[in-house]
Amino acid sequence: MDKLPGGTSWASGIDVAGYCDFDGKPAFKLALQEVAGRWYLYVAHLWHQGWTVTDVTDPGQPREVCYLEGPANTWTIQLQVAGGKMITGLERIAPGWGGDDSKPFAEGIWIWDVSDPEYPKRLGEYSTGGTGTHRNYYDGGRYVHLTAGLPGYTGNIYVIVDIDDPANPTEVSRWWVPGQHEDDDAGDLPPHTSLHGGAYIIDDRAYLPYGGSGIVVLDISDVTVPQLVSQFSVSPPYVSLFGIHTAVPLPKRKLIAANSEAIRENCDEPLCFAGLIDISDEASPRLVSTLPLPEPPPGAPYRNFCEFGGRFGPHNQHQGQGHPNLMEDDNLLYMTYFNAGLRIFDISDAHLPKEVAYFVPPVPETRRGLLPKTMTPQSEDVVVDARGYIYVSDKNHGVYILNRS
Repeated sequence: MDKLPGGTSWASGIDVAGYCDFDGKPAFKLALQEVAGRWYLYVAHLWHQGWTVTDVTDPGQPREVCYLEGPANTWTIQLQVAGGKMITGLERIAPGWGGDDSKPFAEGIWIWDVSDPEYPKRLGEYSTGGTGTHRNYYDGGRYVHLTAGLPGYTGNIYVIVDIDDPANPTEVSRWWVPGQHEDDDAGDLPPHTSLHGGAYIIDDRAYLPYGGSGIVVLDISDVTVPQLVSQFSVSPPYVSLFGIHTAVPLPKRKLIAANSEAIRENCDEPLCFAGLIDISDEASPRLVSTLPLPEPPPGAPYRNFCEFGGRFGPHNQHQGQGHPNLMEDDNLLYMTYFNAGLRIFDISDAHLPKEVAYFVPPVPETRRGLLPKTMTPQSEDVVVDARGYIYVSDKNHGVYILNRS
């Protein structure tokens, strides 16, 4: 195990099993795959261009397998792994995050063969034009579902790409909220309308977290012509800057776990939303509960997480995506909360969710990126493997490997 960062961490119901530092390259998006009895963690880096593969069969002794260099001046912060393939996102770096607008960047996706995780092979690429892809969904098979910033559109839209021939991927279809295209009448387009978190696919339904336009449900039984089923907005009452960031359907429960994203530091924004939405009638979704706000641990030197500094609020959820190597538990919700770390909620009673465990990393001792302005932990992504190990990334740390105590 790499040396754990110094400082005070806070935990309830969670133990640290391991830590990966990646030679000082903080992680962002995470993915997992088990091959021939060995478990591999795939990491997209935040402040560096590239991806790392690490053997985490023994969480206490992770072994870095390889580092894959990404294109310069490009966000390479997203990846998905399923069916022996890895999809890595390429995107223009957002203003204030270290990019150089005077230099070229790559956009779209790269497609990899990771059937042998020790020796990944790049199979092909797909260019979107525009700003590239921010979040993508891939659960194996023929289609990749992109969150793409294309020329001629305001914000990101939904694009389906066929990778049956990975050397020659082709667009199958695209869908956007009316008003996003430059030729549309944008008069009624809600503010901050943009697909942000990746689509989530269940059978012939695509669930899209569409920012200021809420949650969009599409019928994709014919992938060439996605059809609108319903649209649900939480603004009002939650007039967050970001609307819906993530929407994870729990089909056995007929629920969607949804959240917005905290954007500004020190809570200088409306309260961010995280809660459960009933979709038993998919034509008329309804909010049934909100998650309790995380509270500082006993003995913390701040009254609330707003006083702690940095961003506070929901960000990413664990997403099982039907992956055989990922945890599927419709009664537990794993969510990162930036400076409040990882929070785990029992949602067995959809009307009364309860927090049952948390882990807040120590304040980073070394700044590895431009943000946050106030140095605090900023937990970014979470993924839980089928063995029960929990992996959490951070803006200025590596990846913590945790388990329930």
